[in-house]
Amino acid sequence: MADSEGGAAGERPDEAAERAGALSYEQARDELATVVKRLETGGLPLEQSLELWERGERLAAVCERLLDGARARLSAVTAERSGDSDPDAPF
Repeated sequence: MADSEGGAAGERPDEAAERAGALSYEQARDELATVVKRLETGGLPLEQSLELWERGERLAAVCERLLDGARARLSAVTAERSGDSDPDAPF
């Protein structure tokens, strides 16, 4: 079921942006840092802590996916320039 903004019912805008791939690495990293600080501060109800933890896991996955993509691009460019056929070779 979708809401009037096109996302799933009950979905926050940040989750819709994340699912659509709209978060940049920097946005995901900064939000992840905020989530970590809030969890480290403590004092949150258990349910809110769990929701923050889950959000942090999703943000970490976004960061990892974007970094993997950046590494692949760099490997492809360096392999192309050096004529190396192994894209996993170190720089």
